[in-house]
Amino acid sequence: MGIRAQGGSLAPGRVVGDGRYRLLAQFGVDERAAAHLWRARDGQLKRDVALTLLVGDPADAEAARLARRTLERAAHASKFGHGGVARVLDVLSLGSGVTSSEGLLGVVVAEWTKGSDLVDLVAQRPVAPAAAARMVQALAEAVDHAHQNGLVLGLDHPQRLRLTPDGALKLAFPGPLPEATLRDDVKALGAVLYLLLTGRWALPGGPAAIPAAPQAPTGRIIPPRSLVPTVPAELSSLAVRTIEDGGHGGIRTSAAILRVLDQVAEAEERTQLIKAVGEESAVAEADGTVWTTKKPVKDVARRKKLAFGVTVLVVATVVILAWGGMMLINLFQGESKSSGPKINVAASSSQVAPPPGEQPPPAQQPPPAVPGVGAAVKPSAVAVFNPGSRGDSPGRAKNTTDGDPGTSWKTDEYDKQFPVLKDGVGLIVTFKDPVNLSQLKINAGSPGSKVEIRSADKKNPKLDETTVVATGELAAGESTIALQQPKQGQYFIIWITQLGEDEDGKFITEIKDLTFLPAG
Repeated sequence: MGIRAQGGSLAPGRVVGDGRYRLLAQFGVDERAAAHLWRARDGQLKRDVALTLLVGDPADAEAARLARRTLERAAHASKFGHGGVARVLDVLSLGSGVTSSEGLLGVVVAEWTKGSDLVDLVAQRPVAPAAAARMVQALAEAVDHAHQNGLVLGLDHPQRLRLTPDGALKLAFPGPLPEATLRDDVKALGAVLYLLLTGRWALPGGPAAIPAAPQAPTGRIIPPRSLVPTVPAELSSLAVRTIEDGGHGGIRTSAAILRVLDQVAEAEERTQLIKAVGEESAVAEADGTVWTTKKPVKDVARRKKLAFGVTVLVVATVVILAWGGMMLINLFQGESKSSGPKINVAASSSQVAPPPGEQPPPAQQPPPAVPGVGAAVKPSAVAVFNPGSRGDSPGRAKNTTDGDPGTSWKTDEYDKQFPVLKDGVGLIVTFKDPVNLSQLKINAGSPGSKVEIRSADKKNPKLDETTVVATGELAAGESTIALQQPKQGQYFIIWITQLGEDEDGKFITEIKDLTFLPAG
C-alpha cells in the first residue's frame, strides 16, 4: 500500500536517500515513531537492504528531535555485531543523505534479512512450544550480548522481526525508540514468546494485523496456557512474568530468561521423547484416515521380551541345522552314523566341533583396538570460553556433547575475521575425573575454521594461563586433531583462532559434536 508523507507518496518504485535507494515492498509500520519498514534496492552496491524510514514534517521541532535521538542510537548500534540483529550499514539524517523535500526525518539502512515475516508465521496457527522456546532463546542471546555492551536493541514491535531460513528470529529493522530502555527489550522477549504461543501481542502499540492479548478484569494479561492448553506451564509463566512489571516474581534480565528457557527446552524434549516412545502411534490408512492407538510402557517391555525370545530360538535353530549338516557330510563320506560330530555342551551354543580328521578353526578374536586410543569419554560439562564476556550463544554450548549432529553451537556472526574484533572464542570442557587426552574429533559445519586445543589447570582460567597442546583446521564434517603426546588434565579448551566464512561473506564457526579419545 502507499503511505502518504510530506513530499510525496511512499510507494514501490520511489527513490529515497539522495536517489540511492529504490523502494521495493513495505513490511510494516511502527506507528509509535512513524517508522515505515521497507525493503529497498541499493542502486550503488546493487543489493537489497532494509530501510527504517522516519516519516515527519521537518518543521516539527519535537518530531525532528525524537528522530535525531533514534538515529543517534541506531548509529551507536552499527558497531554491534550479532547473528540475531541485522547489521546497520548507514544512518541518514536531514542534510546528510535526506532532503527536506522527501518528507522524511531520517533513514536507518540495514542489511536485508532473508526469510519470512514473524506476523505471517503466527497468522495461521501458534508455534509449537518447543520451537517457540528455541526461537526466543536465540533472540534472548542477542539481547544479552547487546545489554552487556550498553546497547538497547528496540525489538518491541513484531514487524521489526523476521524469521531466518534456519529458524531463528532476527531484528531485521533496527532503530530503537528515543525513550526505549533495557527493560523494554526484556519485556519484548516475553511479548514475542507470548505471540509465538498464542498469536496475540501483549504490549501497547502493536500492528493492527495482530489481535491484542486478552486481559483479566484486574488488568493482568491472561496467561498463554489459558488460551492454548498445550502450552507448558513453565513457558506460560515465563511469558507473563517477563512482560508484567509488578510483583516480586517478575523476570527483568535476558540472562534470567535464558536460564528458564534452557530448563523448559530440556523438559519439553524429555516429554516429547516419552510421548514418541511409549504413548502414541499414528497409523495412516489408504484413504487418509489416521488411527491413534495407545501403547503403554508395559507393552513395550513385553515386545522387547518377545524379540529376545525369538532371537534365542533363531540361534538354537542355526546350531541344530549346522549339526545336521555335519551329519550329512559324514554320511556321504561313508562314515558310520554313530561317528557323528561331538558337541561340547559346555561350550557356547554358537560353537560346533569340527568333523574328525580336520583341524579346528582358530578361535574368533575381537577386533583389535586402535593403537594408543581408548574408548571415547564424555565431559561432565561444557561452556563457552570468552574471557571478559559472557560469550557467543552460551545456551547452546551443551549441543556439542549431546551426540546429536542435528544440534550445534555457533559463534556470533562477525563482519571481520579474528583477531580484528577479538582474539578468539571457544568452548571449555570439564571432565569429572582427569583424562589422558590423545585425540579430539570435531564435527563442524564451517570449513576453514582454525582451532587450538588448550589445557587448563582450573575451571575459569585466563587465556595466558592455558597451554596449547594441539592445533588444526576444520573441514566440513568430522576432523581429527591428534595431540603431539597425550595430555593429562581435567579441563580442555577448543579455542577458535580463525572463523569459517559463510556464503554472505560473514565470519562464523559452527561445531556440531565433540568426541574426546584418551590414550589407550
